[in-house]
Amino acid sequence: MSMILWDYWRSTAAYRVRIALNLKGLRAEHRVRHLRRGEQREAAFLAVNPQGLVPALVLEDGTVLTQSLAICEYLDETHPEPPLLPRDPIARARVRAFAQAIAAEIHAVQNLKVLNRVKALGHDQAAANAWAHDVIAEGLAACEALVRDRPEASKEGPFCFGAAPGLADIALVPQLYNARRFGVDLGAMPLLAAAEAACLALPAFAAAAPERQADAE
Repeated sequence: MSMILWDYWRSTAAYRVRIALNLKGLRAEHRVRHLRRGEQREAAFLAVNPQGLVPALVLEDGTVLTQSLAICEYLDETHPEPPLLPRDPIARARVRAFAQAIAAEIHAVQNLKVLNRVKALGHDQAAANAWAHDVIAEGLAACEALVRDRPEASKEGPFCFGAAPGLADIALVPQLYNARRFGVDLGAMPLLAAAEAACLALPAFAAAAPERQADAE
């Protein structure tokens, strides 16, 4: 049995795991849950992931892993080359903090479930989109500052925290894709833009792009 990745082309969380798998040179069978049709809430999928979220990674022995950053760190621990996290504990903490700023602080409060809740409270689609725009813009401005203020040792390459892509870049690239969907002006974020450009020049990132997925609409 090969690994199975429960996926959706426009899920930024699933996008992160696609990048990590590619960077590690790992294959997984992609199975799709269409989020806008509510397929993630079907009983068969809730038996896989009770949260009703993608991604979920089913390992060769049937073990199910959920939450994109946890999956990425599992892949890093079991397939350590190339590393997604630096060895130095403080540097590791900085990278994790950046990734969590995106996954827990930006993405978590502008994802589809939250935007549907905003509309359920009586707001229209324009108001929901404005909510997402403001959350993303504010969060990415903070991420730009985190990269700007990184230690000199982390400024040796074009990526967020060094000369090779890592967990921070895996989190960043999907969020910038989402930022453009909601019309966020990225002009004041040159460091994030430079890291993204360096990432997208790599096959592992390019192949994971939403428009390259078989279920892309």
